[in-house]
Amino acid sequence: MKAADLDILLQEGEGVMLEYKESLSSSFARELVGFANTAGGRILLGVRDDGAVKGIADTNPLRARIQDIARNCDPPVKILLQRIGEVIVVTVRESESKPVQCSDGYFWRQGAVTQKLSRDEIRDLFRSEGAIRFDTSVCPRFRYPQDFDREKYAAWLQLSGITGRPSTEDVLVNIETAERSGAKLLFRNAGVLFFAKNVRHFFNQAYVTCLLAKGTDKVHILDRKDFPGGVVADIQDSLRFIERNTRTAYRIEGLRREDIPEYPMKALREAITNAVMHRDWFVEGANVFVEIYTDRLEISSPGGLPKGMKFSDLGRKSIRRNALLADMLHRITFIEKAGTGIKRMREEARDQHCPAPVFEENGFFTAIFYPNPEVRAQVGAKEAPSTAQVGTEKGPGRDQALAHEKAHEVEPTPQVPHKHPTSAPQVTPQVMILLRTAMREASAADLQSALHLKDRVHFLKNYLEPSLDKGLIERTIPDKPRSSKQRYRTTSAGRTVLANAEKETPS
Repeated sequence: MKAADLDILLQEGEGVMLEYKESLSSSFARELVGFANTAGGRILLGVRDDGAVKGIADTNPLRARIQDIARNCDPPVKILLQRIGEVIVVTVRESESKPVQCSDGYFWRQGAVTQKLSRDEIRDLFRSEGAIRFDTSVCPRFRYPQDFDREKYAAWLQLSGITGRPSTEDVLVNIETAERSGAKLLFRNAGVLFFAKNVRHFFNQAYVTCLLAKGTDKVHILDRKDFPGGVVADIQDSLRFIERNTRTAYRIEGLRREDIPEYPMKALREAITNAVMHRDWFVEGANVFVEIYTDRLEISSPGGLPKGMKFSDLGRKSIRRNALLADMLHRITFIEKAGTGIKRMREEARDQHCPAPVFEENGFFTAIFYPNPEVRAQVGAKEAPSTAQVGTEKGPGRDQALAHEKAHEVEPTPQVPHKHPTSAPQVTPQVMILLRTAMREASAADLQSALHLKDRVHFLKNYLEPSLDKGLIERTIPDKPRSSKQRYRTTSAGRTVLANAEKETPS
């Protein structure tokens, strides 16, 4: 490592593979174990948390103490010590014998934080040779500089905020996307996904498919695009596809115009970024999907939840399947701190007056978003309120306009039936569960099971029929109420009730 390399590391800030420490403190063993259990990394001794160099004396007793701490880990952690200016750089190798522990327990890196895990969690996380990670593995077929896209690299570098004129090769090595082997520069898979000229030449699964459907299934596809431009371009192109194929209402009050998107766009960006970042890249026959239907928008990624994660952990705990990919996205501010993505999606949906997103896991991890009931109601209304002008903008090009209009025909928000003209539905926890379950078409048996009710008569009399009467749910086959294929789905009115209840529920 050279002085120029250290300057780059000081500009980058702490991350999953980089830690600043003013001195050799009691937490040093935990940091070593955290790096060894994750993907390796560097500890800069003599640097404050804000990146300012304080300096540290390079003495033989200090070096001996560092080596003793590394040897006392179980199994021992492999390290390399270098003096660069006033800083001691401790390079920690990723362990080949995980899990590694110190006297304080088991640790690993979550973003820029070293986090303690129980032994069971560590064993579960690495039970299938977790040391073999896709994003940090070397891609032997990638040839530098022939396969390297300098424009993609320059765009990423500008977003990262790294200043000065560092050499390209030095930056690639220091951000862990490549490593030197003699005179050659070997690219890791993460570097290929970000900077290859043709990503699919190396990984055929490296693209995002976006589609626009007519109706609530994939029988009739109005528009489909595959985006294979690399991690950053795929995220951006997917968002543009959504913007083209969803509605934006607007309200003008006085001279001020306020746009009201049909879907919570910041939450969608978070979901697409998470889908690309957290997908299981070892699954070669599947890719990330963004699907727009008339009643919902789905974003799915192959692989389900990472090992060590349970469905109940969503929004409370984060395990990064591809830590280097996450670090690369964090450096360009596409993601924030670890463990906040699900929470931000829920908060953004609530802030945009949309129903709460629904998450599913069945080999794929899917985030399902529902449209803003207010936008749908305004789009379907024939007259705007007298106090404000309300309009809509439609995204597709001219050649798709007719198909887009048919796919997005929206009826005004259904009125509560006259049987209960003035009564507002009572939103009990059971009603909330029923409405959430019916967001996707469900049978009566499915709804009863979701409520954990054994008495079918009680369920029909006290939950299903009142919800139908109040217009909160509807039959999918209204002309044949006793059909064996009958399903139930939440109406626009039900979604409004659900959205209002979500607003009042603490996150």
